[in-house]
Amino acid sequence: MKPENKATLLIVCLALISFAAASSGQDLLEKLGHRQDFVSKRVSSYDRTGGNKDSLTIEPGATAILADIKGPGAIHHIWVTIAAEPFYGRKIVLRMFWDGEAAPSAEATIGDFFGVGHGLNRNLSSLPVACSSEGRARNCYWFMPFRSGAKITVTNEGARAIPAFYYYIDYRELPSLPADTPTFHVQYRQETPCASGNNYLLLDAVGRGHYVGCNLSVLQRAMGWWGEGDDMIFVDGEGKPSLHGTGSEDYFSDAWGMREDENLFYGCPLQEEDFQAGSKATV
Repeated sequence: MKPENKATLLIVCLALISFAAASSGQDLLEKLGHRQDFVSKRVSSYDRTGGNKDSLTIEPGATAILADIKGPGAIHHIWVTIAAEPFYGRKIVLRMFWDGEAAPSAEATIGDFFGVGHGLNRNLSSLPVACSSEGRARNCYWFMPFRSGAKITVTNEGARAIPAFYYYIDYRELPSLPADTPTFHVQYRQETPCASGNNYLLLDAVGRGHYVGCNLSVLQRAMGWWGEGDDMIFVDGEGKPSLHGTGSEDYFSDAWGMREDENLFYGCPLQEEDFQAGSKATV
């Protein structure tokens, strides 16, 4: 990456160990007519008393367990909407634990996990992640298999209580999973400010797997364009990257800068005025 000292970078890296290519819409609809070998289940924040208090209250510093599911199975949809203090998307940490592990396989601030940084709410439309209601309704459709169990938690790192945290976690109970079934992983990191002259690390992972992609949030600290850094992917400890790109906006499938846009596999939900100190972007 070329030396860059003009931006604060914040990243969510999604490393899904196996990710099938998307089927056509016709194929997806055709599968509705096929027998499925699973039972659909859901965990949600519905009011256990039968009333209409269908949400959690989470005090500052507290961790709420959203789901503790026995396997084998696979999560295929998560929806949340939250009423909380400003910039709550950066103050709530989402963690996912598969098969009784002590450390989470997925860990990220909740706004960034759903594709929008800076703690802001913005609409987003893509195949794996979608946000509507001016960004307040967040959905993800990542496929997350597990063998013996899955636990999902959120921690309130804000200064105030979260008065209303609504959620659905939709999953399927499966009779079994192949021994080599992969799992879903997320890394989050940030650097403020970015060290001048150094590559910015997006992902550092060990093991067999497929890198799916990332979203990147930038806060400009000076005038100029933040996006001239080349993307480089090093596989299996190689000294020279197997994949070497030509610039940040090129890596995120745009050109000549970034602009707000939505597509199935890429997009830009947030791009404030370019070349201005204090401008924010999420791609």
